[in-house]
Amino acid sequence: MEAAAARALQRTILRQQAGLLARQERALAAAGMGLWSCRLRDGALDWSGGVHDLFGVPRGAALHRPRILDLYEPTSRRLLEALRHRAIAGSGAFVLDAEIQAGGRRRWIRIRAAVEAEDGRPARLFGTKQDVTEEIARLAELSRRAERDPLTGLANRRGFEARFEARFEAGTGGAGPDPLGALLLIDLDGFKPVNDVHGHAAGDLCLRRSAARLAAVCRDAALVARIGGDEFAVLLRAPVDPLALVERGRRVVAALSRPIPYRGRELRIGASVGIAVGDAAGMSSGRGGRARLFDRADAALYAAKDAGGNAVRIVLGGGRSGTGAAQPAVALGAG
Repeated sequence: MEAAAARALQRTILRQQAGLLARQERALAAAGMGLWSCRLRDGALDWSGGVHDLFGVPRGAALHRPRILDLYEPTSRRLLEALRHRAIAGSGAFVLDAEIQAGGRRRWIRIRAAVEAEDGRPARLFGTKQDVTEEIARLAELSRRAERDPLTGLANRRGFEARFEARFEAGTGGAGPDPLGALLLIDLDGFKPVNDVHGHAAGDLCLRRSAARLAAVCRDAALVARIGGDEFAVLLRAPVDPLALVERGRRVVAALSRPIPYRGRELRIGASVGIAVGDAAGMSSGRGGRARLFDRADAALYAAKDAGGNAVRIVLGGGRSGTGAAQPAVALGAG
């Protein structure tokens, strides 16, 4: 009788444990999370139902690690393999946000992994995988907003600096976007009097209209940004033609000089444009090279303003003149 009672108690405990495990599994799956393990000897995978759901693999289906790896976006796969090998070599752990193509859609998962050892040797990896697609999307949106000017919808100074650096580094032969060909700096002429006489509402309208017109003229640009109160910047991809750049500057001045209707009146502003063309020597100098390119464009802009505004000035290269002084390309009359 005592043995029967012990067996009954054991069965009750097992049922309770199984029920607890089932409830835990349901809770994890509801949170977009599951448990996983990988035996290092042969790569055999063991997943809870939640991980099956994440990868769009039917529960109970056979798991083959090479096929599962094919579901990872290439960059995420390379990072996963590198972190995995490092963790195994050091009996450590890692966390990775990886992009996968699962169930006909792209999603982000957060992988937490640790190494389990047997007899002092790594035997398996185990941990959790969790759907973080919405979290990544929220962070991306917050980053986008942090780099966006709310008044004009263009990139702000922070966004400009980030893209300027990325484009410049691409110009040095690094991986990334197409290399930078030229930098245009634009300053509105006559904006302060409009703002002072007609008020901030009129000034804001001028900024929004100017931003829209600039974006239209430079729709093929790598970036159009508002980097100051009435200052704008444009990044153009390589290769560039200096004569075409001058013509682009003319079109910018013409577009931004068109009257802006406001409460039955016409607001008139203009624009000065400074252009610096990147060259191989300047593009290979890191942060100092970026600063020199910006300074050349800024010098060209001041030369345009000193010419009376509504003008374009261009610098063709840092080593061309020796001093980096702005070389006149064209000066447009008022209007």
